[in-house]
Amino acid sequence: MTIPSSAKTLIIGGGIIGCSTAYHLAHMGEEVLLLEKAGLTSGSTWHAAGLVGQLRSNANITQLLGYSIDLYDKLEEETGLATGWKMNGGLRLACSEERWTEVKRQATTAHSFGLDMQLLTPKEAQDLWPLMDISDIVGAAFLPTDGQASPSDITQALAKGARAKGAVLRENTPVTAILSERGKLVGVRTADGDVACEKLVLCCGQWTRDLAKTIGVTVPLVSVEHQYMVTEAFGVPKDLPTLRDPDRLTYFKEEVGGLVMGGYEPNGIPWAKDGVPDPFDFQLLESNFDHFEQLVELALPRVPKLESVGVKQLINGPESFTPDGNFILGAAPEMANVFVGAGFNAFGIASGGGAGMALAEWIATGAPPYDMWPVDIRRFGRPHTDSDWVRTRTLEAYGKHYTMAWPSEEHESGRPCRRSPLYDKLKSKGAVFGEKLGWERPNWFAEIGETSRDIYTFELPNWHIPVGREHKAAREAAVLFDQSSFAKFIMQGPDAEAALQWIASNRVDKPSGSIIYTQMLNDQGGIECDLTCVRTGHDSYYIVTGTGFATHDFDWIRRNIPNGMNAQLIDVTSSNAVLSLFGPKARDILSAVTRANVSNEAQPFATARQIGIAGCPVLALRITYVGELGWELHLPTEYALTVYDALHEAGAEHGLRDAGYRAIETLRLEKGYRAWSSDIGPDHTPDEAGLGWAVKMKSNIPFKGREAVAAQRECGLRKILATFTTSSETILSGRETIYRDGVKCGWLSSGGHGHTLSRSIGIGYVRASDPIDHNYVLAGTYELEVATERVPAQITLAPLYDPQMDRIKG
Repeated sequence: MTIPSSAKTLIIGGGIIGCSTAYHLAHMGEEVLLLEKAGLTSGSTWHAAGLVGQLRSNANITQLLGYSIDLYDKLEEETGLATGWKMNGGLRLACSEERWTEVKRQATTAHSFGLDMQLLTPKEAQDLWPLMDISDIVGAAFLPTDGQASPSDITQALAKGARAKGAVLRENTPVTAILSERGKLVGVRTADGDVACEKLVLCCGQWTRDLAKTIGVTVPLVSVEHQYMVTEAFGVPKDLPTLRDPDRLTYFKEEVGGLVMGGYEPNGIPWAKDGVPDPFDFQLLESNFDHFEQLVELALPRVPKLESVGVKQLINGPESFTPDGNFILGAAPEMANVFVGAGFNAFGIASGGGAGMALAEWIATGAPPYDMWPVDIRRFGRPHTDSDWVRTRTLEAYGKHYTMAWPSEEHESGRPCRRSPLYDKLKSKGAVFGEKLGWERPNWFAEIGETSRDIYTFELPNWHIPVGREHKAAREAAVLFDQSSFAKFIMQGPDAEAALQWIASNRVDKPSGSIIYTQMLNDQGGIECDLTCVRTGHDSYYIVTGTGFATHDFDWIRRNIPNGMNAQLIDVTSSNAVLSLFGPKARDILSAVTRANVSNEAQPFATARQIGIAGCPVLALRITYVGELGWELHLPTEYALTVYDALHEAGAEHGLRDAGYRAIETLRLEKGYRAWSSDIGPDHTPDEAGLGWAVKMKSNIPFKGREAVAAQRECGLRKILATFTTSSETILSGRETIYRDGVKCGWLSSGGHGHTLSRSIGIGYVRASDPIDHNYVLAGTYELEVATERVPAQITLAPLYDPQMDRIKG
């Protein structure tokens, strides 16, 4: 069959993700062409195990997986094709007290997100899954709405549903090249001719990385061998729930009266390091019984019957995995109109329906249906361009698929990667580092006699006292943070002010030297960026944002510079180090190392000026994220050690202490400062987040999102961000359920400990179906569900610490 010469949207890849995206685009009335190099499902879809679970640590990803289930429930009736979907529920076991704590916290997360996750005794779990031995089980959790499906059947049903709405799907049509002109997408090349397209969607599974790389798009995934065995039939009930046994690294499901058993071993085997061989369609790898034996040894004590049951097949199929275990979705930042849906970490079937829906809406409207940050392709950065680094990190993530998900857990592989000039100095002083986007960042500092590494737990961790020490120094003396990993951009050009005025929700038409804290909004009024702009000249701004948001924020700003405006955005992250000096003694220390006048009169809060320290030109920003007097000192990287030493020499008599990012977290919680991607994001507006004061609605200046903010102010708010406190014995880490007057009304977006207040602190939205105001929020009596237990909580809408900002502005 001939292929069309053009298409509005062209999808490459006929697995479940590509077919789901085509299905949803077609149902939206979009013109879509899908090209598959072999037959539909010929990649990893056809050999996927087909377990469908819903619960994730993020509400929106959980919602997306729930959408998959709703779709699979109705797909057979719509298309007339069987899908193999059955809602037989899912069991998760706990074989230690720590795992049981994790499961109880997961159950609370499920309750927060609207899922019915039931906690069971070992005997109750065995009643649902009679084949298992329960001698080592502490407890279990059951999600009745989980299930399993036939991956190939679902994909064929989606393909039929797409065709019924006008989508064109062509098999045996490999794409040999992506065509572009002057950096802009033009179309694709096939053996049957070129196809022009406006938008291109890469849903090619493990082939995606190499194809995307040809046009400069980074898709950090690698292939890993994944094995599971299929037993002979031995009377297994068809309605047996799926079973996950994370302490034994294994999963089970019923299949044709037998069992499928697979798992995630700690020493996964990478595949196709030099590229996927061609052809590789509907093929499997050679079964590796020796490697799989470790999982068999873990599984046999759980299901003793496996010792006497024949093995029909050991399936070894490569799957694409990512460095953080989340899949990859969204608009590629490197080239306009290129989209990606790939890297599904062996849960592409569970994600397929929802991921296709979200990607289709992203393609058709320019925005996802809700915040997709955990899977957004823009969460990656410079280290992810190196496939060897990606493979190293991904193998660690693969091995952690079923290990304990500890609070504040750090990855260990591929480190150190990006280091500030102070790395060795801080390491010698006891720094315990974490990593963000490849950057080594001090999390806390161990003193002599303390274990200088993280020891993970669901209770108070070993860094609790050291962080409290740093927290106390920030409140009473002074601390110095190495924040060189901050993402830093320059916007410059004759239209820099006009462009930024459109993108930013706060006014940027301020005098040179002004610091503008601002959000950047989408058309629905949601917060896409939360950052600081410094006006450095008539036609230039210096923009500072969080380490992990470097790619996302740069892409958002660049994409939204209005057409025709002469303004350029430049990433200068690696050029500048940042030393943040905070605390009541900060001015005394700074004035001892510079001849510049750093008094409040000479440099008020929210202003920046050039000063000199030890021969170094420093851009000193009078700003804080910890709620104390202080400065961010931005300086050329080569001066970092010199300025650090000068500050410490001057600060010795004032009690200056090195401090890390975990102290920043405890300090900002007491102050009620918001964190993007947890407390605020694209689903939250400034008014909902208590940031309406930073929106220029009183002016007549147009900006992106203004109409949405105005409309919401007319209609009222249905959620309001608040701060909660509980006793210091309660461990809060986020996602705990909020109850108002006994009724569930939301969940915590952040949680931690306030060392000054000696209280546990959480931040989260109080939600309602009708408009609410501050009086409504404060009038309620609140509880938090923590690991399935409710504890009383107090609520406030004001900062817990220094609400009048006296310590900051003095």
